[in-house]
Amino acid sequence: MGVTKEQVESSLTSKLKPSHLEVIDTSGGCGASFAIEIVSEQFQGKRLLERHRVVNAALEDEMKQIHALSIKKAQTPEQWKQQQDAENPKPNA
Repeated sequence: MGVTKEQVESSLTSKLKPSHLEVIDTSGGCGASFAIEIVSEQFQGKRLLERHRVVNAALEDEMKQIHALSIKKAQTPEQWKQQQDAENPKPNA
């Protein structure tokens, strides 16, 4: 049996303490492929490649069974807030 979405979520939550985490099993249920959006303070001051390495390191055990990991977003809370504000502008009062 492959890795479950819950295992990926648990590992990332315990190691990176994200303020936002979305894990999607893109393998059709076999646990071999996942897409991830993650927001964590631990990305502060790191470039995108370094952030991806942090995520891969947090999933070290799971990566032995995962064939594809797509990190859609790896952002700091500030970047996430800016993006959310830009996507959902507040109406003028």
